[in-house]
Amino acid sequence: MFPFDRVLPLVVASIATVFANPLFWLVVMLVALQYQRMASVRESFFGLKTSRVWSDTLIATGYGIGGGLAGSLLIVFVGLSLSGSSLLYLWPVAILLMLINARFLCFAYAGGVLALTNLIFGFPALNIAQLLALVAILHMVESVLILVSGHLGAVPAYFKDRSGRVVGGFTLQKIWPIPIVVLGVVGQSVAPEGVNMPHWWPLLKPVGIENLERLVYGLFPVVAGLGYGDLAIARNPWQKSKLSALYLGLYSVVLLLLSVLAQSSRPVALLAALFSPLGHELVIYIGRRLEFQDQPVYVPDQRGMRVLDVVVDTPAWQAGIRSGDIILALNGLPVSGRAGMENALAKGLWPVEVEFLHGREQSYRREVSPPVKPGRTFGVLPVPESGEEAYMELGVAGPLGQWWRKLRQKF
Repeated sequence: MFPFDRVLPLVVASIATVFANPLFWLVVMLVALQYQRMASVRESFFGLKTSRVWSDTLIATGYGIGGGLAGSLLIVFVGLSLSGSSLLYLWPVAILLMLINARFLCFAYAGGVLALTNLIFGFPALNIAQLLALVAILHMVESVLILVSGHLGAVPAYFKDRSGRVVGGFTLQKIWPIPIVVLGVVGQSVAPEGVNMPHWWPLLKPVGIENLERLVYGLFPVVAGLGYGDLAIARNPWQKSKLSALYLGLYSVVLLLLSVLAQSSRPVALLAALFSPLGHELVIYIGRRLEFQDQPVYVPDQRGMRVLDVVVDTPAWQAGIRSGDIILALNGLPVSGRAGMENALAKGLWPVEVEFLHGREQSYRREVSPPVKPGRTFGVLPVPESGEEAYMELGVAGPLGQWWRKLRQKF
């Protein structure tokens, strides 16, 4: 039986040392900058401040610490050691791939490229099983973080669907600072103060070491970051994050199994190297296809004005209006769109009586007071109605990707 009761305190103590590392706080600052950018996009829709950057950053950091702890325990459980893996190649390759497309800044692609290069050309020297197992575990942690927090802070946006119609939706963008513990072989001797591991451990064997029974491993804390980007058009953000977490979790489990089997089979190693980037592409393809193939949720409704998003602590929020609801009337005046809402509010008759459909189309009638904070409005962003010229482009090509696109258009 695996000694989790003895391993857990050691992992927690090791992770705690990361907080004294300036690199961890640098990553937290980078996370804060990302959330500041997301807040700016959100505020551009509403025309007022709608989010608290530092509270979002602290929440993401808390989730990241929890994810790092879970990932560390999984790393120790499978015996993933960084020795001989040459992981320093990962970041340069990932950055080069980012020049083709921004979403290629992911270890799934860099790990696959490095593994294939090693299998075909014998360079660089690395442990394919350990490299791809690390990719799998990081994505497994990411899938859990997406499940519990991927929907938080979704940013409203307008997209163009397959028919050319502009529809409403959300961009799901999250980034988490991850303090995580990795294993490293520190010698071959008796360590009376250590933890005796089961006879089957480690699942991932270090390369070039014959007597595994006398190996001594050490725990080494490192700082990482995980990011998630997706869009929700045919589902609300919570439904989409659950679906994304499911697909990414299945991908990571399959890749981890292939990584373990790749130690004793070159064909399986080749399959794992191909599955790392192609399986990740399949996850993205399925997610995008489902969103554009199914009927969009955030489109106009003949009964009234459908709501895309609501600002917290505004009259609309206090009335109980949420994303996807349909506002039927304001002060008894029917509301069929943005213009109708603005005309009703322009009369300045506060408090406002609002009638809307919520949840399973249950009708509510609420009376709300005027905004308390200066510069606040009713707090509602309608779905796109017609004639919107501004919408979000999908897929951000890097410099090399843009150059290749221009070259194709030219010839």
